[in-house]
Amino acid sequence: MNVISGSLRKTCLPVGLLSSLRTSPAVGCVRLYCDKPSSETGKPSVSGKASSSNEQEVRVRFAPSPTGHMHLGGLRTALYNYLYAKAHGGKFVLRIEDTDRERFVEGAAEKLYADLKWAGVEPDEDPYKGGPHGPYTQSQRYDIYKREVKKLMEDGRAYYCFCTERRLELLRKEALRLRQVPKYDNKCRHLTPGQIAERLAKNDKFCIRFRLDSKGDEFNDLIFGKIVYFIAQQEGDPVIIKSDGYPTYHFANVVDDHYMKITHVLRGVEWQISTPKHIQLFHAFGWRPPQYAHLPLIMNPNGSKLSKRQGDVQLEHYRNNGVFPQALLNYITQSGGGFGRELLEIEAPQLTDLIRQFDLKKINANSSRLNPELLKHFNRAEIRYKLENDPEAAERIVREVTEMVRKEFSKEVKNLQLNPEHVRDVLSWSLPRIDSLQDLVKNKLSFLWVLPKPNKEKIVDSDVLAVLAKNLATEEDVPEFNKSELSRFIKAFAERNHLAFEKLMKALRTGLSGLQEGPSVPEMMEILGREKTVERIELAAGRQK
Repeated sequence: MNVISGSLRKTCLPVGLLSSLRTSPAVGCVRLYCDKPSSETGKPSVSGKASSSNEQEVRVRFAPSPTGHMHLGGLRTALYNYLYAKAHGGKFVLRIEDTDRERFVEGAAEKLYADLKWAGVEPDEDPYKGGPHGPYTQSQRYDIYKREVKKLMEDGRAYYCFCTERRLELLRKEALRLRQVPKYDNKCRHLTPGQIAERLAKNDKFCIRFRLDSKGDEFNDLIFGKIVYFIAQQEGDPVIIKSDGYPTYHFANVVDDHYMKITHVLRGVEWQISTPKHIQLFHAFGWRPPQYAHLPLIMNPNGSKLSKRQGDVQLEHYRNNGVFPQALLNYITQSGGGFGRELLEIEAPQLTDLIRQFDLKKINANSSRLNPELLKHFNRAEIRYKLENDPEAAERIVREVTEMVRKEFSKEVKNLQLNPEHVRDVLSWSLPRIDSLQDLVKNKLSFLWVLPKPNKEKIVDSDVLAVLAKNLATEEDVPEFNKSELSRFIKAFAERNHLAFEKLMKALRTGLSGLQEGPSVPEMMEILGREKTVERIELAAGRQK
């Protein structure tokens, strides 16, 4: 092992940011075996306490990169970390990992934070409210990374690499030609102190790599069980400081987890192959790694992977389409498990229910597909829950629907029927019929709010409609103003007056809504109520004269 001389030990990162150096593509490791305990033998301990004799506060983190919008996979990771922390009386930390400056999107971090707050998954510590272990944005922790990488270089676990992009690309192409796994050949491991000094003196561009141990790496995944990788057989020494002076994800991730006192890392299974690398870094520093749990993938209904570029799985999409935050949380809990059967018995689980029921041991290691029908179910259930159990939320819903109607039918504002009682009646009637509040302003339900436009077509005689309106106005003729009673009455009325039932129904639909489709005529009459139904039929009769 080459030892860096005393004069070179003092050389760390460039003061300014240098131009970017692209390294060889990340290469997946090969899993030799994954020994997941069966239900008979039990699962790894997930007590929420660190593996020391001293009790330690549970600290978990959600660490997104500000490179785009948050989608369901990110929300599920944040939610499960939040639930685990709250279930064990711990802390949930939001850390922004913005060291990838090429993919950085201005404003994305603020949007991620706003999405978490909207969903009710609010961090205890984050870049905005702060905390005892900040800063919580990696680009503000630059001095920490410089200090820590210097320790690795002094210990011989990290070294300068001067390989050019061209050389790395040639290595990759040669490996592919030979049908081998592309990886860095660790050439710069073997540079002498003199060679290093010469290259530095010429201001050659460099990155810093971590010297991987060739032994097999074993760790206990709290979901998958015992995992063993021989990472050095599949990867060359990884870059930990890029040529622009910024740390790579792997290095900054480990340093931050240590200094933020993270005890448990719950993240997507796609990071499982990186865990041995992270554990080696922890050990190189002499630090104890956190416990790791890798969450299974959430798949689209067709079995494809979720992508940040998919507009229909981004939180903004659901928010704009009237999905309630709690309904969205309940939806993603159906992908991957983590809860007992007791949760299935609750029609509209709330966040407190999720915290109480969450159990890491019950997470399914297999990927699962989204079922859009479940989202519709949970959104309807959440509307019902708020209307029936939360007076303040019910008032907000009434106001929201009122504003939506005013906006959608602004040209017919004089005809709008928007008293709060009518809005509440509409909400109660519509619960089995809508998937979101936005459905209430779609064309087929416009009759709920707006008087039908004049139609002078004489489908049935005006006098007949006037008589029908008079009958409907009295409780003697129609004691119960509900769908079944109205259906019975209309049929009887048509027979008594020798009318074709289809013609009468067409006339009523025209008079009540002016629409050719929508709910059945008796349904429309029931939701409009006796007074409004009679009023509209009388108006229809008068327009025909």
